[in-house]
Amino acid sequence: MRWLTAVTIGMGVLILIGTTVLVVTIIHRASAPAAPGPAFTRRLAVAAGSRLVGVAGAGGRIAVALHGGGPDRLLLIDPRDGRVVGRVVLGR
Repeated sequence: MRWLTAVTIGMGVLILIGTTVLVVTIIHRASAPAAPGPAFTRRLAVAAGSRLVGVAGAGGRIAVALHGGGPDRLLLIDPRDGRVVGRVVLGR
């Protein structure tokens, strides 16, 4: 009977320790400031008279649709570094 009492007390202590670790972890993660996401500033060199008509995600890239200042076109931008990785000319 003594061993049953010892095992029960031991399990109770383990439950208290586990609950304490869980609560401390939740409080620590909730109070930590969120890490800023990747950001970049990129100035695109486009022809005079160009107008931005749309932006969309495209297979891991950002597609920027431009109208005017020449034929309509899409610029494909790598979101990690802001580099133009492709151009698609629309129309003739």
